[in-house]
Amino acid sequence: MAKSDNLFKTLRKRGLRKSAARAVADAERGGKEAGAVAREVLADLDKAGDAIRTRITNRDGRRRGAKKAAATRKRNAAKRSEAATRAAKTRKSRSRSR
Repeated sequence: MAKSDNLFKTLRKRGLRKSAARAVADAERGGKEAGAVAREVLADLDKAGDAIRTRITNRDGRRRGAKKAAATRKRNAAKRSEAATRAAKTRKSRSRSR
């Protein structure tokens, strides 16, 4: 029990969630599904690591998305501005005709 408690405390200090740390610590003691639980936790940690690597080291995709969004906002603002200008001209011409 002391070994698994040490492992549990170590994993918690490293930032692992309590449920995952408990599952790994219990898997250390053995049991029917010990290996499967450990592999599942490791797979989840690998996915988390990949997500971090993708977001931190590969910023090109995020940068492209940001530029595309900025261009879309600019284009939509230009449409609104042009529509407002047309509306103002229409209001001006109608007020003169009355």
